[in-house]
Amino acid sequence: MRALKKTVSQFARVDVLVNNAGSLAGSDNFLSTTPDQWESSFRVNILGPMMLSKAAIPEMRKVGGGRIINIGSTGSLGAEPGFGAYTAMKHGLVGLSKTLAAEFGADGILCNTVCPGYIATDMHNAANARLAEENHVSLEEIKAQRYANVALREAGLPVDVANAVAYLAGPQSNYVTGINLPVTGGVPAGI
Repeated sequence: MRALKKTVSQFARVDVLVNNAGSLAGSDNFLSTTPDQWESSFRVNILGPMMLSKAAIPEMRKVGGGRIINIGSTGSLGAEPGFGAYTAMKHGLVGLSKTLAAEFGADGILCNTVCPGYIATDMHNAANARLAEENHVSLEEIKAQRYANVALREAGLPVDVANAVAYLAGPQSNYVTGINLPVTGGVPAGI
């Protein structure tokens, strides 16, 4: 919230909010996860974006509109074993985006979800390492297994996600709201 207040103080407006927090808390076999892990995942993956959006919307209304872009995941579109809490929360984030799009579209506020697939980030690399260890295979083997469903057969780069965000934040997407934009290298929905 401090960042939003500082933005308004410095620039007198908020045009774009990108909710880009993510937590893999509760990423384990469903029966092994605890309520605390689910609560931690909820706080980062849903409650944080909700609170920031709630603070930004009145500021966006003052200037006639804005863009809220939530960063989801392929977990927002389907499911992968071993990521229960994360997947559930990312599905919830899509629901939040669609709700905001429907509720504030008349105010000129567009809300969309970017759904990255396998993107070479620290969080993704940590997930690969965990899966390799759990499955007693090398990191290269786990990557080959996971990327077998990716049409491009490799992880994307953070800039690929940034380009999708820039599109949704810019004028080319003036009539785009309530969508899930996959940035997956061709991972089929429902992974």
